[in-house]
Amino acid sequence: MRDIGMLIISLGIILIGAEAFTNGIEWLGKRLRLGAGAVGSIFAAVGTALPETMVPIMAILGGVGPEGAEIGIGAILGAPFMLATVAFFITGVSALVFRRRNLPLRLDPKVVNHDLQFFLIVYFLAIVASFLPTQNLKNATAVCLVAAYGVYVYQTIRDCKDDCQHEELAPLYMERNSSFPSTGMILVQITLALVAIVFGADRFVNAVQPIAVAIGVPVFVLSLIITPIATELPEKFNSVLWVRKGKDTLAMGNLTGAMVFQSSVIPAIGIALTPWKLDPLALWSALLALGAAVIPFISLRRRGEILPTTLLIGGAFYLSFIWTVVRFSIH
Repeated sequence: MRDIGMLIISLGIILIGAEAFTNGIEWLGKRLRLGAGAVGSIFAAVGTALPETMVPIMAILGGVGPEGAEIGIGAILGAPFMLATVAFFITGVSALVFRRRNLPLRLDPKVVNHDLQFFLIVYFLAIVASFLPTQNLKNATAVCLVAAYGVYVYQTIRDCKDDCQHEELAPLYMERNSSFPSTGMILVQITLALVAIVFGADRFVNAVQPIAVAIGVPVFVLSLIITPIATELPEKFNSVLWVRKGKDTLAMGNLTGAMVFQSSVIPAIGIALTPWKLDPLALWSALLALGAAVIPFISLRRRGEILPTTLLIGGAFYLSFIWTVVRFSIH
């Protein structure tokens, strides 16, 4: 019960920190005069991705026993998988509920197409790294993944620099009475939020292991399914709100930008600090994530738009994985 209590408390700390970080990072984007594409795909995406990002990092670096690498790899693979399946599904449902018709999402197709294309390339490269024969080759792949994300950030900012039409933002939490808060106060809020996220993630990792052992669930499965669902609440919550307000570029960019970040920088850490040998279940989850991302990507390439029903297909990919996990557990 104490571990469960710590799990709930740490999750609350992570989510509060992520919300404060996102709020501050969006204001920083406005201060830098960046468009909605860059704010959604980089600033908001990285901010809301921090909870599931810090979990594998703390698991790998924190030394929580032999299961640390399993928790880390599971969380690394689980984040893009949940975004491409569950988060896409929820976004599609939200669009149908709020608009009551299967109308195309009102988004900048260039932004989302760019994100999905990068995700498919770098995540495929991360999967291939599992089959490389030496650690030196894996380390070289990790360097390539980080460099690729740097290229992605540069291209995104370059392409969105001229689009300086900012969406309406909620007041900065630490300066609510100001319509245009100071840069110093924005940076203070971002720093404090990051500290809260790191602390919460460390407590979360230490609570997951004993719970998994107690209920007889493999640590890898728990970290691959339960942890990402819980820690990705910021992305899902923010995307639903943005869809409701008609800010579809921010909604989808928040998800696809996080997918790029979590398929490049975070796998690079796992590749460098763990053996990075994906078992069949891990490999299957990664391939399903690629498959779920390919469908909206093809829709954008062929039609220049994404329908809410297209995003619903992500739910089928998620159910396919759950069915595989159940079969795997039985046998």
